[in-house]
Amino acid sequence: MTAQVFDSRICALGEGPLWHPLRKQLFWFDILGKRLLTREAGKARHWSFQTHVSAAGWLGRNALLIASENGLFRFDLRDGAQQPVVALEADQPETRSNDGRADPWGGFWISTMGKKAEPGLGAIYRYHRGEMRRLSAPMTIPNAICFAPDKSCAYFADTADRRILRQPLARDTGWPVGRATPFVDLRAEGLNPDGAVIDAQGCLWNAQWGASRVACYSPAGVFLRAVALPAAQVSCPAFGGGDLSTLFATTGAKSARGRHAGQTFAVRPGVVGLPECRVIP
Repeated sequence: MTAQVFDSRICALGEGPLWHPLRKQLFWFDILGKRLLTREAGKARHWSFQTHVSAAGWLGRNALLIASENGLFRFDLRDGAQQPVVALEADQPETRSNDGRADPWGGFWISTMGKKAEPGLGAIYRYHRGEMRRLSAPMTIPNAICFAPDKSCAYFADTADRRILRQPLARDTGWPVGRATPFVDLRAEGLNPDGAVIDAQGCLWNAQWGASRVACYSPAGVFLRAVALPAAQVSCPAFGGGDLSTLFATTGAKSARGRHAGQTFAVRPGVVGLPECRVIP
């Protein structure tokens, strides 16, 4: 179970890996580089943008919903055409989008944060069938957005708080009900929870910034094991590959040492993931 380099291009801040279930193709972002990256027919490809971009959900075979620093927009993979969908803190130039993922109801959760990680400037939003609603604030570096296979809850974290929380959800609509409660507390270990994804057994795989690993926790929040990566700043995992048995992980190169910093990795951890949900706009 040794991680391999999937793509050697250096991302200043890799984030938001998405395995497109129809295209059988991985997409990911370099937030600080303002790029969307992929590999197509074995060749590297990327698109550049004017603003920071960080996360996406799939709308169809040829279209993504992309989160930028000031809104969500529809992106056509064939010709690069962009169509605005909804604003996201467009009146706050000091913030940008960060972690995001589609939920089982067709909604899209997206977090924001200060461009300099200023305390309290972050929040988590959900876009669902034309409505954008703020769910949690104030936060500093919201991350780890993912969803239980049985639709019972969402998970998220504030990296600065070093805890992953569990948020109960309404089974019919996916909107939060009640308060979020602690799921994994990493404060004693000094670990920094970044992006996360759920496998088919309901276990949570969490990238831990600065720790060179993706850690796996049971549905009860018990640490099971960790996958080591040859880069310190691991930012976000995603399951993919033809049978969803490959765990991809992005990393960051900003202020990092080592020749693999900022590259994107792949490893087969012996479990399978879940297909990413489609966003229903």
